[in-house]
Amino acid sequence: MDKKRTYRIRNWKKYNKNLIQRGSITIWFDDAATKWLAKKPPHQRGRPKIYSNDAILCALIIRAVYHLPLRALQGFLLSIFALMKFTLPVPCYTRICRRAALIGQQLKKLSTGCPTDIVFDSTGVKVYGEGEWKVRQHGIGKRRTWRKIHLAICPNSHEIILSKLSDSATTDAKAAKEMVAKLPASVCSAYGDGAYDQEPFYAELYKRRIRFVVPPRKGGRLRNSRDKPWLQTRNNALKAIAGLGGDDEAKKLWKILTQYHKRSLVETAMFRFKKLFGAEFRSRKMKYQKAELFAKSLALNTMTRLGMPFGEWMIG
Repeated sequence: MDKKRTYRIRNWKKYNKNLIQRGSITIWFDDAATKWLAKKPPHQRGRPKIYSNDAILCALIIRAVYHLPLRALQGFLLSIFALMKFTLPVPCYTRICRRAALIGQQLKKLSTGCPTDIVFDSTGVKVYGEGEWKVRQHGIGKRRTWRKIHLAICPNSHEIILSKLSDSATTDAKAAKEMVAKLPASVCSAYGDGAYDQEPFYAELYKRRIRFVVPPRKGGRLRNSRDKPWLQTRNNALKAIAGLGGDDEAKKLWKILTQYHKRSLVETAMFRFKKLFGAEFRSRKMKYQKAELFAKSLALNTMTRLGMPFGEWMIG
């Protein structure tokens, strides 16, 4: 019987301090406090904006981190500003809600880093629907609505480079194809599971000269790569797996040789995302959900930059 592997953290003392620091309210105001008010445009008809987009985004990040309803968010900000002796005004919860529709609507790079590797994955989050206990006791209801979160993660820094929200019917490869166009120019390799084994995704990566490591799906066959050169890498993977034996063990060995297991780091990021922010959206409309995802992604990157565990696998 194989012994269970455990991950032993070597920098626990420092990492423990970083975990405590994640709950500090000061890290969310360091930059936003100086950019809280909107700059008045020189010539613009209509009422000028009082609060900048940074102020609204800061409020959304605090809402995501501390799991607050909009009204409670306004009260939280008022009390924090009073304790910190800020003389800045606090936006009403209705204003935060309206302005959220203008934030995070387009794909934007979420990190200042220049990664060389990118890992893609997706997960589902609930919008409407019963909890697990109700489903177990009484079955699935009719109003169960889900969204899909697509993340592009740097496996070295563990930061989210891009995040995208789609409906539950959008395939992983289709969403990732749109994300590839926004990747930094420094990216050289991309990793994904079998859900990304689709030709349009390969073609987009080939156009950007990005090497991809994606396991061919079960029953995959060689394709003509003369007119479609982006399929050559996939054909090479199929030939390599067949040369190693063509069975499940051969596929496992191919994954080791190609360092495919880097992709598992995105699973850790997904777990971290859901553990910190929950597995559901508070917002009900897509445009507000995009703003919520954008704020949560930035918050997770801030927490990640504070510090990550460092250790090694142990046989226990």
